[in-house]
Amino acid sequence: MKIYVGNLAYSTTEEQLREKFAQYGVVEEINLPTDRETGRPRGFGFVTMPNAEEASAAISALNETELDGRKLNVNEARPRRDSGGPRRRRR
Repeated sequence: MKIYVGNLAYSTTEEQLREKFAQYGVVEEINLPTDRETGRPRGFGFVTMPNAEEASAAISALNETELDGRKLNVNEARPRRDSGGPRRRRR
């Protein structure tokens, strides 16, 4: 299950998220997107946990808890929506 983690401090690291979520089960992947132009973190991330029960337990336990002085928003990630903007070609 892919989990959305919002309201992250810009200083939050993958290691911190892995440590927090690993308390509830196996963490397969952490993704902290950065802004293309500035390279700065965007304030949210995704945690992938292969076991749905463990992922649900992590969501329930970690939603609205604090990390780096920020109250986290943790829930199941929704599929990406098409923004309707122009498509960029990848090189």
